[in-house]
Parts: sequence; C-alpha cells; structure tokens
Amino acid sequence: MSLPVDAVDVKKRIEECKSLQDVESIRLEYLGKKGLIPSEMKLLGKLSIDERKLKGQELNKLKTLVEETVNNQKTNIENKEIEKKLQNEKIDVTLPQQEITDGKIHPISQTIFSIIEIFGNLNYSVEAGPDIESDFNNFSALNIPPHHPAREMQDTFYVQNSDGEDNVLRTHTSPVQVRTMLKTKPPIKIIVPGRTYRSDSDSTHTPMFHQVEGLVVNKDANMADLKSTLITFLKEFFEIDNLKYRFRPSYFPFTEPSAEMDVAFTKKNNVLKIGEGDEWLEILGCGMVNPKVLENCNIDSSVYQGFAFGMGIERLSMLKYGITDMRGLFDLNLKWLDHYGFSPLDLRNRAEV
Repeated sequence: MSLPVDAVDVKKRIEECKSLQDVESIRLEYLGKKGLIPSEMKLLGKLSIDERKLKGQELNKLKTLVEETVNNQKTNIENKEIEKKLQNEKIDVTLPQQEITDGKIHPISQTIFSIIEIFGNLNYSVEAGPDIESDFNNFSALNIPPHHPAREMQDTFYVQNSDGEDNVLRTHTSPVQVRTMLKTKPPIKIIVPGRTYRSDSDSTHTPMFHQVEGLVVNKDANMADLKSTLITFLKEFFEIDNLKYRFRPSYFPFTEPSAEMDVAFTKKNNVLKIGEGDEWLEILGCGMVNPKVLENCNIDSSVYQGFAFGMGIERLSMLKYGITDMRGLFDLNLKWLDHYGFSPLDLRNRAEV
C-alpha cells in the first residue's frame, strides 16, 4: 500500500522554503499532531499485518526524511540570515576617523554613575572588592553555612586554588560588605556596585551581571530608615515624585526581618512605565542585618544593628531607559549603543530614544 504523497516532492517543497515560518508550516502539515503522518499512523491498526508492516516502514522513512530536511533547511535559512546581518552591520575599519561614530557611555555604566551620585548625596561611600572570593566571605559569614538550603538559591561557579580550597566567583557583592565590616569599625555606610556571577543563562539571565548593594551599621539603624532610603533613591533614580510602591515580607539568610520592594507599572507597546498602574514589579530585596552576620564580622550585635539592600543594575537600566531586550546590553552592537548610549560629556542626560 503506497503513501498519498511523493517523498521527493515533499523534500523539494521544504528546500524551496524561503523563511522559517514556511518551513514550520510544512513540518506541521506532515508531523504536527493533526498532520499527515500521525493521521496515517492511527489507521495502521485497520490493515493486515503485512500491509501494516509495509506502510509503517514507509511512514517512518517519510518521517525521518521530513525531520532531516526541515532541520537542514532551518539551518540554511538561519545561516543566510546571519550572513545578511553581518553584511549589513559590518564596519569598514579603513574609513577615515571623522567618519566613525562618536563613542557613547554604555547604559550599565550610566546607571552605575547615577546610583553613585544619588547615594553620594545621602553620604554613602563606595567600596569595591575582588571578583574571586572565599567561601567564607561569599557564604558562611552571611549565615549560609555548608549544606544550608539557601545555597541552592544561587548557582555558583567554583574556583579551586593552590591549597585545594574552593573559592568562588562571587554570586553577589555582599562579600565586600563582609570585608568592610571586618576591617572597619561602625558606623558604616556604604554601597557596593560591581560584577557578579551565577551559572544561569536564558532569555532573562546572564552568567555575568551587575548588582549594587548597600549596608548601614550603627547604633540606631532601623527599618524606617531603610524604607525611607530606598523610597528616596527610587524617586530620584526614576525621576518620579509620586512613585507607587509596596514592601512585602520575604526571606534572605543574611537579613531578619527581610522584605522585597515592588513598584507599580503599566505596559504599553511592550514598554513598561514605572510608578503607576495596577501591576507590580519586584525591584529589590532588603532587610535588617541578621545579628549572626554582625557577630561573624566581629561586630557586637548587642550594641550595633544595621540594614542592607541589593538590586540588579541591568533591571534598573532596562526600566529607566526603555530597553526591552536584555541581550542588547551584551551584544557589542555599535548601532544599539549609538541609540541607547550617552554622550561622555553629558553623563546626566539619557541619549534620545
């Protein structure tokens, strides 16, 4: 019993497709849930054993042919699109200097400048530390001992050093807070912007990203001060006086009590407008420093207390500057940077979008 289609014709149809959408349409026609091959498979039970065996073999051959041809054609189309994109976006490095686009400040750098300026006006100093950290600074000192379930919250890159001990690529900038508390007596009032690393990569996450964390330790730090600081910062950063926000109870091993701060937003044309609306977006985590963390850093928790907060710089950049695709932040695309970048001589003003 022969099939109602010619394999050669099917192969030719697929190879003549000019777009991924056309290829997918043919794939669904033959392999989709209601496609020809699944439909024919369902009818095999009505045939005799010999006919069933013969037609089953033909269907499997056709299925293999369609799958292989579809995959090959998709690869060909994608390669052609990449080649076309490379041709359109290539830069002639032999052009005279005056023809080259002026350099721009990257949105990530611009966001860091803005954060430092705002917290600088609130009398915060800036601290920095190494990207490769000890397990103690990154985890143990922050009330995350070995085998603690909280370690599973972060996918860590481990780096083995010469003495066999495991160091890590820091999963947050909190180790700089630990270093500061170990070397400095309170009062402490710092922010820590910098790169962090986690073994996580998809459409909304990258293995390397940027965070900024803040820490205040003194004799009278309290939750009211923390909330006031964060509200002031977000109003200044987003330049919104009537910012709609809320705090929700949360959990972090290094703070107690802990909270997450959300801001209201509306979405129009795939762009978020921050500050108003009925939908909520998580913007940062915060809380009072756990007394165990203070004790781990040789600070008397019966005398001193503190609060801490942390937020992602990529998210802040995307929300403020209307960037809808995180991949653009790392693509090294000069046209993208020319569009979203900032003049080096005017760091306060965003490039026109």
